[in-house]
Amino acid sequence: MEVTVRLFATLRERAGAGEISLELPDGASVRDAIDALDHLADGLPLLMAVNREYAREDQVLDPGDELALIPPVSGGAVSAAHTRVTAEPLSLDALVARVRDPRAGAVVTFMGVTRDVDRLEYEAYAEMAEERIAAIVAEAIDRHGLCGAACEHRVGSVPLSQPSVAVACSAPHRPEAFAGAREIIDRVKAEAPIWKKEVEGDEGRWIH
Repeated sequence: MEVTVRLFATLRERAGAGEISLELPDGASVRDAIDALDHLADGLPLLMAVNREYAREDQVLDPGDELALIPPVSGGAVSAAHTRVTAEPLSLDALVARVRDPRAGAVVTFMGVTRDVDRLEYEAYAEMAEERIAAIVAEAIDRHGLCGAACEHRVGSVPLSQPSVAVACSAPHRPEAFAGAREIIDRVKAEAPIWKKEVEGDEGRWIH
């Protein structure tokens, strides 16, 4: 399928054009389109819009869509946010890459891991959990002046010593990065509709 990618300011200068036609496979996401641009957006925090509506990286594109990549505007800066509820193993390196920013002098990370039992079983109201976590991350970015923040949470079975939740925050200075990460993990545990069961052998119990 073909989508139109609109570029502005620094991106337009890098590409030598304000608009690019991009061929992508059916079902491709915004992230797939950015990756297909051959590192054009490397080093820039971005907002994305599809058909003039702000969009997340995992939004699926349709043939004929217009994708706009929006770099920091004059007089301000774009803060990167990423959230996900997933059955896939978590990668802290990938999360850090999502919040990397040339304005940031500090990156703070947190991982919560399974301890003391064979495994934890997580269940979530996934759609609501993703929206709640996204709101928490956005509010932390605004409150603490973060350059970027990301949070991912596992669902399903998480074995002993494996991570079930990961947070990464970048900021110009370390106090803001620490405060942002602490706020995100504390609020996610308190507010996101995600439940866990401790499983030891054949026995399990839900933890509230």
